[in-house]
Amino acid sequence: MVFKSAVFVFKCFRFGVQILRIRCSSVAEICTSLVSRLSGITFGSTYFVSAIFAPIWGRAADRIGRKPIILRAGIGLSVVYLLMGIAPNATVLLILSMVQGAFTGYGSACNPLIATQTDKEHVGYALGTLSTAGIAGSLLGPIVGGAIEDVLGLQAVYFIMSALLFIAFLVTMLLVKESFVREDKKSQGIREIWKSVPQKELTVVVWITFFILMIGLYSIEPIMTQYISQLHPDASHIALISGLVFSASGLSNIISAPRLGKLSDRIGANKVILISLIAAGILYIPQAFVQNPWQLLVFRFLLGFAMGGLIPSVNIMIKKITPDALTGQVFGLNMSFGYLGVFAGSVVGGQIAGQSSIRYVFYFASALMLLNAVWIYFRAYKKLGSSR
Repeated sequence: MVFKSAVFVFKCFRFGVQILRIRCSSVAEICTSLVSRLSGITFGSTYFVSAIFAPIWGRAADRIGRKPIILRAGIGLSVVYLLMGIAPNATVLLILSMVQGAFTGYGSACNPLIATQTDKEHVGYALGTLSTAGIAGSLLGPIVGGAIEDVLGLQAVYFIMSALLFIAFLVTMLLVKESFVREDKKSQGIREIWKSVPQKELTVVVWITFFILMIGLYSIEPIMTQYISQLHPDASHIALISGLVFSASGLSNIISAPRLGKLSDRIGANKVILISLIAAGILYIPQAFVQNPWQLLVFRFLLGFAMGGLIPSVNIMIKKITPDALTGQVFGLNMSFGYLGVFAGSVVGGQIAGQSSIRYVFYFASALMLLNAVWIYFRAYKKLGSSR
């Protein structure tokens, strides 16, 4: 529980940074189409660098343990956010955002830590609960971040996040225990690792599924604040309203993720993710037709129930088809696909919004979710079901 609390703190305020970054772009005195494009690029830059470093940290986690990787990420990010708070200009802030990506590793260490320390009968519930800790960040982060920005200014948010990440570092160092036995063997390259993966085709299918999933989910994120501004142009406190809209899906995700994790243990993650993808694809469409932020909030809340069955199901499927000795490396590579998906989704979503309309981004996300459901049904549904 202490470990999940530390992860909760990190995820919460990391998401707060993301929405504040979007907020800064949205209030800039430049044309809307340019804001959309720049927001996507800025949002995605951190994840592009993360995609490069995730397999490196995943490989290190299998060699030295997952806890040291979590500690490295915690203290490193704490320092980066402190420097962001005193950054003299936007160029330095963008560079620090990329440095932030290099200190990734929470996801590629947390997932295998939980997966390897939990018996297989309850791994779905454990990973679902871990996902809930992260989603709790999407619930509190935008609200807290938006409120702090309105009261104390953007700079204060970075200082507060730096302090909280340092606390998370201390909690993890003192209270998190890991039963890890290092295997004395030569470090394997990617080719050797890949040769050791027993179900290569299924692994690739899951990676591609995760990649497409993240493109769809994060094509919306960078331009959501702009969309809310268009729906309610006369509103003050846009950051706070945006935080509430973001948090709506986080709340329902918290409710659904552990329950869908348990359901995955009973009927299989392949069935849960298929139903969740179809539901998400349907729920994106009406978001393009809403007339005010409160209608959008309702549909984001409903979407959160479906989202609770997406990322946890991917993690469960990876765990089911991967030996314990390779979990860190495989999860790390999976995170790279996810980060690349976030980068691609952010950039593509921003370009679509800039070229045509933000509403078309919702159509794009819907189509990707439904195509992803078709992809996983024909390529892996039965095979993943038999690997339970």
